[in-house]
Amino acid sequence: MSVYLDTHVALWLYAGQTERISMRAANLINHERIGVSPIVLLEMQYLQEIGRVTAIPRTIIADLKRRLGLAVEDRSMDTVTEGALGLTWTRDVFDRLIVAQAALDSAELVTSDQLIRKHYPKAIW
Repeated sequence: MSVYLDTHVALWLYAGQTERISMRAANLINHERIGVSPIVLLEMQYLQEIGRVTAIPRTIIADLKRRLGLAVEDRSMDTVTEGALGLTWTRDVFDRLIVAQAALDSAELVTSDQLIRKHYPKAIW
C-alpha cells in the first residue's frame, strides 16, 4: 500500500522542511511506501510558472525518488477524472484529481489542507 503525498508535502520534503510536517504524517512517510499522483508534477509546474516554486518540478520528483523511494503512481486519466467528477466540495482541479487518485487506491493522503481533510476520510495530518 502507498501513502500519497499532496503537492505541498512533497515540496516541503524536497526543501528539507520536515518541521512543517506533523509527527503523525512524518511517521507514515518514514514507515510506508510513499507515492504521488502525476497531477502533483503538473501542479508543481504550475507553481513554478507563477513564481511560487523555483526548482524544476522534474528535478524535485527525481530527487524524492532517489532519497525517499517516492513512486509516481500511474493510473488511467479517464478513471481518475471520473472519480474527480463527484468531488464537488472544491473548485481546485489539482485537489480534485489528487484526492480522486488516492481514493481509487483507498490510500491515505498526507495533506495539511483543511478542506481536503474535512472531505476525504483517509486524509492524514
